[in-house]
Amino acid sequence: MADREDEELQMALRMSLQSSPPEAKRSKPREGAEESPEARNRRLQRELMASAAEKRIRATENKSPSLSPKVESPNKNVGPSGVPVSITEARRTAERKVRSGEALPPEVANELFSMVFGSGVSKGILAQWSNQGIRFSSDPDTCMGLVQHEGGPCGVLATIQAFVLKYLLFFPQELGHVSPNNPSQTLVKRGLARSSYAATDNFAHITDERKSRALVLSMVEILFSCGNGKSAVVSSLDVFSDHIKDGCEGDLKNEMITKALEGFSIESASDLQKVLRVSTYTSQAAAFDRLMTDLPVFESRMGAMLFLISALLSRGLESVQADRDDPSLPLVTAPFGHASQEIVNLLLCGQAVPNVFDGRMDLGGGMSLKGIANGVEIGFLTLLESLNFCKVGQYLKCPKWPIWVVGSESHYTVLFALDTSVQDENELESREAKIRRAFDAQDQSGGGGFISVEGFQLVIRETNIHFPPEKLDNLCNAGFIVWSEFWQALLELDKNSGGLKDPTGSLGKKQFDLFHFNGIAKSVVNTNAMAEGEIPLQRPRLCKLSVSVPPKWTQEEFLADVVPSSSGEVNQPAPPAQHAPLVDCIRTRWPRATCSWVGDDPSIV
Repeated sequence: MADREDEELQMALRMSLQSSPPEAKRSKPREGAEESPEARNRRLQRELMASAAEKRIRATENKSPSLSPKVESPNKNVGPSGVPVSITEARRTAERKVRSGEALPPEVANELFSMVFGSGVSKGILAQWSNQGIRFSSDPDTCMGLVQHEGGPCGVLATIQAFVLKYLLFFPQELGHVSPNNPSQTLVKRGLARSSYAATDNFAHITDERKSRALVLSMVEILFSCGNGKSAVVSSLDVFSDHIKDGCEGDLKNEMITKALEGFSIESASDLQKVLRVSTYTSQAAAFDRLMTDLPVFESRMGAMLFLISALLSRGLESVQADRDDPSLPLVTAPFGHASQEIVNLLLCGQAVPNVFDGRMDLGGGMSLKGIANGVEIGFLTLLESLNFCKVGQYLKCPKWPIWVVGSESHYTVLFALDTSVQDENELESREAKIRRAFDAQDQSGGGGFISVEGFQLVIRETNIHFPPEKLDNLCNAGFIVWSEFWQALLELDKNSGGLKDPTGSLGKKQFDLFHFNGIAKSVVNTNAMAEGEIPLQRPRLCKLSVSVPPKWTQEEFLADVVPSSSGEVNQPAPPAQHAPLVDCIRTRWPRATCSWVGDDPSIV
């Protein structure tokens, strides 16, 4: 039977190679018209190919795909039975094989589940992570943002959101034709001047297509960062296989995915192992195409969990555990199921390190704590630093693009600027940043802001600071040096002697706008809707803040409300300052900044 099918397919393929001109498709000759030999051959060719294809499809459907062995031929143009196939068909077969993915071995699935959720995870936490898709808000004012309905996965969503903003704000002309292999380098080749680029805040006019491309480019960049730039793993579930057909698009595909997930849940490693399928890509272009095709899968309620799994597998489970200081703790923290700092750092910098300072902190005895190793595209600020619980290093505070994930005690949001110049530094600011980085490299206090005398000697040699002997002795008398005292001593030095005093008091003064996005869907009071008795709208929140950063080179300018500029003119005072916890986060990046906004306070919870 199989030989007969092969003969039919071979005959069809031989006939398909004949160089006869194309003809309109008909299965039968027109009545009353004599069928030419060439037309008859073409009709027979179509019928033979259709018959052979139908038989093979029926034979495949009768086999169990999980039990049938995968046969790979060394000749790309020869099928498993030795029958020659076209290059197009070979490519389609390869694409179907990759798209279907492979199951994880049970022991790997167990390790993955335990690493993420631990052994005593509650059904509530699993439900949070199983009911959060990666979807854009339908609200016109916040349509550039990903909306969050469940608690827990905000760390994943906020980090993806930050990368999406990078593409929407600073790559607007490239989203239609940017190469997915390396869009950042494409922009550099086109001459984008990062220090002078200003984006638009006309978010409502961003098309759905551009948002989708920005989202997929962000996912590709994050996953390849986790894979050291060499590979990425894309995860999916085989419950979709019978509900998603090739060529099915739009709302129909979304409906099919929703139907496939009816009654579906993951409550154990065994449940995960049965349905999880993973595919590995070494080409960013191929990963981009796959994610564009399967974007509705990540928009489904399983999207956040699948993306986290993709990132962990892209990094490699062994590497993830090696990144961490305490591999015994789950990555999703109890009791509320929030994403840990390790998850956020993995998505930001490609490594699941638990700390936010620069580099490593040597604790002695061969022990050390791991922080951020290199500069990053997207930064991070946290309320915990303003409370002196940690110290965020310069890598995360000063990212390549003016976008930061903002952490509070229980939630992650995003802060961003439209103008890259907010991060520009004058000569004195650059000098300060260099000194602070050298100081932090010697800080073994876990972010406490003090170093040993030996470390201090290294700092002043590295930064070429020349203190008078009496001032140096005074700083070292206590046996350790506190940053605030060291900085004040620098301010008192003349610039020519290695200090940072600015006699005009105008350098360092800045005024700019920041935007804050909180993706959690909350009730927004609408006066008209409330008057008509309607339910308040549930949507994310976008807040614009006006920021003023006073000069910081002398104590006098620190406290001045009106500062003379270098030309002698007097700048107008900033609007009345307002306060919210977000302002404390902003001040960890721009000390003594004042902020004002219109409407409700920006919320980081």
